[in-house]
Amino acid sequence: MKSLNLRDKDRLVLGQIVENYLREGKPVSSDLITHKGIIHDSPATIRNIMGKLEELGFIYKPHTSAGRVPTDKGLRFYVNSLLDGVRSTKGVQDYSEDLTRGRGDFNSLLNRVSHILAEQSDNLGFVISPRISKIGFNHLRFIKVAEDKVMIILLTTFNMVLNEIVRTSQYFTQMELDEASQFLNMNYRGKNLLFVRDYLLRELPRTKQRYETVINRLIDLLQSYFRQEDQTDQIFFQGASKLLDQADEFSLEKLKVLFRDFEEKAKLARLISDFISLDRVKVLIGSEVELPDVADCTLILSHYGSANQVLGSLGIIGPKRIPYRKIIPLVDGIAQGLSLTISKTH
Repeated sequence: MKSLNLRDKDRLVLGQIVENYLREGKPVSSDLITHKGIIHDSPATIRNIMGKLEELGFIYKPHTSAGRVPTDKGLRFYVNSLLDGVRSTKGVQDYSEDLTRGRGDFNSLLNRVSHILAEQSDNLGFVISPRISKIGFNHLRFIKVAEDKVMIILLTTFNMVLNEIVRTSQYFTQMELDEASQFLNMNYRGKNLLFVRDYLLRELPRTKQRYETVINRLIDLLQSYFRQEDQTDQIFFQGASKLLDQADEFSLEKLKVLFRDFEEKAKLARLISDFISLDRVKVLIGSEVELPDVADCTLILSHYGSANQVLGSLGIIGPKRIPYRKIIPLVDGIAQGLSLTISKTH
């Protein structure tokens, strides 16, 4: 790749252009870089380096008499150097104490996480909730709330409560639901519903006769839930007003498109989920985000979970001109703090 041909001085000039642009939002000239005193070369030498960077597609001139601003490729090169620093750093700020205040309701925890992300980044913070089926339970209860609806109440292994209403295609009595709840709590404490469903389907032919009816009914209920779960993703947002405060970074039309995508939460959650990986932090810049009609966004995200299991993702959405040096460690730290919080068993 051509970018590998950059000398240390080229990288230093590119870094100065990016950081000045992120801070000021204006084209950066060779004179400005010289006056900073970080690079001890003449403006002419720096102009030559800028010309090389422009040829390689890292920067461009917005108009003939201006300095240069970074392209998405230039921002990507700069961000990758920051990500390399994050990957080589073991210690991050511990946010787990902030997250555990008022423990109890899991959705409240995720809402608090999105609030911290928004407040500390001055951008829009989001958290995608894990699916109940992937979370280990200490106790579980099924409650009939209508002829075709059952509420799942789940106390997680990290002592937080989740609940969700399942629309069922079959009729269940409360007695059947109580028997199913009791069966799960006696035999599968610490497991998750995905494990339970797969295990029961495998083991049903060898199950004792007295359990066969309750297991068949339980499988019907779980299958109804999994069909519903496959079509829904819950996403928590905080800080939409912070994007409106940065209206100079977006056109009004682009903001409308962006907020329309936020309204289509399931669609946005699927988009974000496509980028979940075992990288501690992932950054998508501009056209890499693939939000329709929006090329001025940056998405900084990470995953959270327990052990080697990814449960969900979180991060911030903002304009391309954001302080990456601050926000990348922020997202990394909060993701690790949330993972630590939900991994604790008491």
